[in-house]
Amino acid sequence: MKIAFIGLGNMGSGMALNLHKAGHEVSGFDLSEAAKKFHAEQGIRVAGSAKEAAAGAEVVITMLPASQHVEGMFIGTAEQPGLLADMPAGTLIIDSSTIAADTARKVGKAAAAKGVDFIDAPVSGGTAGAAAGTLTFMVGGSDAALERARPLLEKMGKNIFHAGDVGAGQTAKICNNMLLGILMIGTSEALALGMANGLDPKVLSEIMRRSSGGNWTLEVYNPVPGVQEASAATRGYTGGFGTDLMLKDLGLALENAVTAKASTPLGAMARSIYAAHSIGGHGGEDFSSIIKMLQKQA
Repeated sequence: MKIAFIGLGNMGSGMALNLHKAGHEVSGFDLSEAAKKFHAEQGIRVAGSAKEAAAGAEVVITMLPASQHVEGMFIGTAEQPGLLADMPAGTLIIDSSTIAADTARKVGKAAAAKGVDFIDAPVSGGTAGAAAGTLTFMVGGSDAALERARPLLEKMGKNIFHAGDVGAGQTAKICNNMLLGILMIGTSEALALGMANGLDPKVLSEIMRRSSGGNWTLEVYNPVPGVQEASAATRGYTGGFGTDLMLKDLGLALENAVTAKASTPLGAMARSIYAAHSIGGHGGEDFSSIIKMLQKQA
């Protein structure tokens, strides 16, 4: 299958490579020269532009930073039309970015007007899950579009959930990431408290992991360096899910909560904490670096 993969960053890289390894003809594009060079070395055809990557593709997959990038990519402006302007009917779009549900619906409506299938399929599982092909996909779209996408999603993930119509995948994702952001702060607080009292973070992590405080951050994403070999914390808080990305997702959750008149006090507080961490110069670090705000300094 001819696939255009646009956005070869920390998450998109592993996803595109898994499709390539599965035998699909992948044409990739990214603004980063380093990303383009790396993927060319891995055997992926790297295009000179998103438009070039999408030319002749049966499926276009995007993994972009924010709502404005996705809308600009597909809809564009009168002066600079997006990919939908030249996209033939029958093409399938899989957008795995984390964006506002309203943006997903706007792009989905524009795609439908062109006879193009669109699903929003944001992911969970981190860079390790992207590399291993074990991501969880939260999908919004029609049953028929999902079934078209399923064989490809199965090469990139192990869990595929159909949340509802276009936009529902994004809503599920922001609910998940709001919870994750809250859990990381709580886990970091608990570990910092234990360490301030002289406890070994490895021992304390194992105690809590096997007790009522157990959660995903303790299982696979411990915020203390050296506790888990493959964690972003052990890599100097690099190569994971950035603080600014978590801040963006918590902002989306807060916007959605205002629109839905839902009460999310912990989500709002978590957003403020990550905002302070970002202002402190840690926006590019993995979000687990939030423990730095909470640790007793030597």
